[in-house]
Amino acid sequence: MATTQKAAAPAKKSGFQGVKAAWIILAICCAAGYGVWYFVMGNPDNFVGGDRAGHPANLLGTVYKGGFVVGLILTLLFTVICLGIERFFAIKSASGKINLAKFTAQVKDLIKAQKFAEADALCDKMQGSVANVVKASISMYQSVEGDTTLKKAAKIAKIQQAHEEATQLEMPTLQMNMPMVATIVSLGTLTALFGTVLGMIGSFQALSAGGGADSMALSAGISEALVNTASGILTSWVATVVYNFFSNKIDKLTYALDEIGFTIAATYDSNHNEA
Repeated sequence: MATTQKAAAPAKKSGFQGVKAAWIILAICCAAGYGVWYFVMGNPDNFVGGDRAGHPANLLGTVYKGGFVVGLILTLLFTVICLGIERFFAIKSASGKINLAKFTAQVKDLIKAQKFAEADALCDKMQGSVANVVKASISMYQSVEGDTTLKKAAKIAKIQQAHEEATQLEMPTLQMNMPMVATIVSLGTLTALFGTVLGMIGSFQALSAGGGADSMALSAGISEALVNTASGILTSWVATVVYNFFSNKIDKLTYALDEIGFTIAATYDSNHNEA
């Protein structure tokens, strides 16, 4: 009588898995961003005569003149920095304790030699997402090997299915919060443009007031436009670097998983002659 084989579950995850409630990070960074803008940059000491409405006495005062949009841009900047730190520790934990290239080479050699006990022990030493997927695939390999009710093609398919299912269980940990970082890449530039437009509106209003130019209002509008442009571009720059850096890390892990999964299926195919 045929029995239904279930895909082996991956090993229990250990280590830092990332922050699932990213909105908490965003809320804290929002408070920090506007706090820095108002209390640090808006400190009366940063203005001539101690008046926020007056001329800036230094760079901090000039940045404060960028208006409330500066606080929003600082929120985005702080958020992407925090998410970058969060992704660093999460992906570092998922990558395991052994160099990925070294582990991939060693586990492939052990699998080709059908030394599954040693491969399993190496996975226990490695830990992380790649090791979890390999353990699930090896478990399914050993499970179908003793099943006389399935044909060879079906067994290979089940090994591949177990590998894919285990991979899908690990991917959310790797990709968590990356969409938010990708969003900030665009939001930084768009927020900079929004702040620039507000600053230019203020400048034109100063030019048109009373038929002449109010130099203080004009300079304030130009400062607002330039500060928002610069800070928004900086935010997008940082977000782009963070996103591409960790996307590359995730791609390397995914490639290693695919490489090992192919090796396991190919090993079964080459070492079994049944139909």
